[in-house]
Amino acid sequence: MDDQTRLELEAAAFRRLRDHLAERTDVQNIDLMNLAGFCRNCLSRWYQEAANDRGIAMTKDEGREIFYGMPYDDWRARHQREASPEQAAAFKATHG
Repeated sequence: MDDQTRLELEAAAFRRLRDHLAERTDVQNIDLMNLAGFCRNCLSRWYQEAANDRGIAMTKDEGREIFYGMPYDDWRARHQREASPEQAAAFKATHG
């Protein structure tokens, strides 16, 4: 496989993951962190860091808006719930 095809497939897989997570708003970021060690915020930060590494100025908020498809505060208001005590304890145990 040539490099351009590999790059296009990787980009397509990333977009599919982003879109899947956008549809699965029932899955909270803390659940992703507890199970997989990364969440939507991590993905948006990695996107921002990749832009910055290539000389493209992008803030954390801009990266989040691109990833979430809306300002992060709007996404949080629509979809994010307060973490349960169990979720918070699991997060502290693995990321404390």
